[in-house]
Amino acid sequence: MTRPLDGITVVSLEHAIAAPFCTRQLADLGARVIKVERPGSGDFARAYDTRVKGQASHFVWTNRSKESLTLDLKQPGALAALMQLLGRADVLVQNLAPGAAARMGLAFDALKLAHPKLIVCDISGYGEDGPYRDKKAYDLLIQSEAGFLSVTGTPDAPSKAGNSVADIAAGMYAYTGVLSALLLRDKTGVGSHIDVSMLESLAEWMGYPLYYAFDGAPPPPRTGAAHASIYPYGPFQAGDGGTVMLGLQNEREWKLFCELVLQDAALASDPRFDSNASRNAHREALRGLILAVFAKLSTEQVLARLDQAQIANARMNDMASLWAHPQLQARQRWQLVQTPAGDIPALLPPGRSNAFDPRMDPIPAVGQHTEAILRELGQDEAAIAALRTCGAI
Repeated sequence: MTRPLDGITVVSLEHAIAAPFCTRQLADLGARVIKVERPGSGDFARAYDTRVKGQASHFVWTNRSKESLTLDLKQPGALAALMQLLGRADVLVQNLAPGAAARMGLAFDALKLAHPKLIVCDISGYGEDGPYRDKKAYDLLIQSEAGFLSVTGTPDAPSKAGNSVADIAAGMYAYTGVLSALLLRDKTGVGSHIDVSMLESLAEWMGYPLYYAFDGAPPPPRTGAAHASIYPYGPFQAGDGGTVMLGLQNEREWKLFCELVLQDAALASDPRFDSNASRNAHREALRGLILAVFAKLSTEQVLARLDQAQIANARMNDMASLWAHPQLQARQRWQLVQTPAGDIPALLPPGRSNAFDPRMDPIPAVGQHTEAILRELGQDEAAIAALRTCGAI
């Protein structure tokens, strides 16, 4: 079986989520990913929690199919080994603190002279220039800077996303940026530099609320789990305590909703509710009518009526329900992956291909592959022992 990135070597100076998520996806496609970590503790995300057989939930999610190489890059011997490794690499990805890679001689302009085919992808909070370039950035801070918090939550309080949405956005754009750079290199024969900003990544995902507030218009209000501008579109409780999410998109669906779900066809022509704008203006009144009907039904009965009317709907699942989701089970989307603490289930990457199976190789222990990689670079046992003695690896 041939995978799309077989034969591609990626070296990553990575921690936390954005860069590891990028490189894990490159590994999914067959790339060899060498993860450079601090000697001893490794990527600090390894210590975020102990929820997965004593391992961190963030870490096991973003670090399968990688090799772990420990290097203290403040020591000349370790930095020399990294430079030697880059001579064999196709891609360098890094999300170190602002300016740290450049101070070690790892900026694209410094590397391209010796390694003209190398692709360098720098991930940072705000990008390599501009007044914010030196600011540290974490996911929640970028959610704030990008305006995400201003449109997410309830009318009384903003809420952050329940996952690392800014990190994920940056990781996705880094991933696609590297793929496009590899395609470009096939055409030009030379590498390129990719400068990925977390702020710009999440700002792109804010396109709808940005344009909704175009030219000084009011932004979409915070409406909890309900849609800010379409109604009814959001969560409603059934009589058995379950929560159903439903969404109407047009007037045809509104009429079917009244007739088959609420079983009150006349409500469709009520002037308070006869357009989406009117329903938005009278949300509380309509919400009360819907909840009064749903209070007499179980969750399953509500879902059945919505399906009969072909109204889009979903359960509000928790994490236990997602682990057991029948659709994921039916499509065989779970596969066991080895970790230092034993096998765990992992989701196959989205986008099932009929041409290849993604790599689903083990999650490495800190420094698990250090000696093997150094031997591959030509270092003998004495040289490796000397590096270990001085704490360079």
